[in-house]
Amino acid sequence: MNKSLKAVITAVLVLWSVSAGAQRHDRGYDLSNPSSFVGQGWWMVGGTADYAFHNMEDYSVLVVDGIDLLGYNLTVSPAFCYMLKDNFGIGARVEYSRNMARIDTAKVSIAGVDLALDRYHTIDHSFKTKAIMRNYIPIGDQKVFALVTETQLSFGLGQSKVACKQDGGINGTYAQSYSLGLNVCPGLVAFASDKLAVELSVNMLGLNLSHTKQIHNQIYTGEANSTSVNFKINVLSLGFGLYFFL
Repeated sequence: MNKSLKAVITAVLVLWSVSAGAQRHDRGYDLSNPSSFVGQGWWMVGGTADYAFHNMEDYSVLVVDGIDLLGYNLTVSPAFCYMLKDNFGIGARVEYSRNMARIDTAKVSIAGVDLALDRYHTIDHSFKTKAIMRNYIPIGDQKVFALVTETQLSFGLGQSKVACKQDGGINGTYAQSYSLGLNVCPGLVAFASDKLAVELSVNMLGLNLSHTKQIHNQIYTGEANSTSVNFKINVLSLGFGLYFFL
């Protein structure tokens, strides 16, 4: 055994013995006896809502020119939860979303190839039911701020319709989808008053399975299955909610 290896092993043994005999320091992260942020027996009622309207006239972006678009996105998600014990509760959430886009004209030009989209219309909506489990970790002793994690087990149904003008006629596709998901949504919650709290959360970790059936022009049929796993923070998926505690 060379001298360098002996020196490394000796240093590791010395550091281990020192750390083993060192006094334990309280960093303030001991959660064995956390304070009560939301007490046992409380009910949480509230939810989130989001609406966006789009209106473009002769708009251009990247390789797409002359976009005439009208559309909207709507999502409503009410929820309730019962606290089985301090800082821990179970409940349910329902989510309804609807999206519509109508493109009158749009032109795409890539490497000398020109494509045009004329009279394109799509609309879809989905409904999800979710069983939820919420855990709160208080920040400080003031009982105003806390970290929250919501675990969701969801089942969803969705429908979509697409129609566009092509070759002098109208082509249409109808699709029906089913989905199953397991998602973890961490966030930050703060009490604005004794009973009202505001929450900021993000869908960070999830497993989603989906099955889609479609029929094109009432003649051709097809099916698709997809599986997705995500572990990332998407700033576009930030959610803002209001909740009452009773």
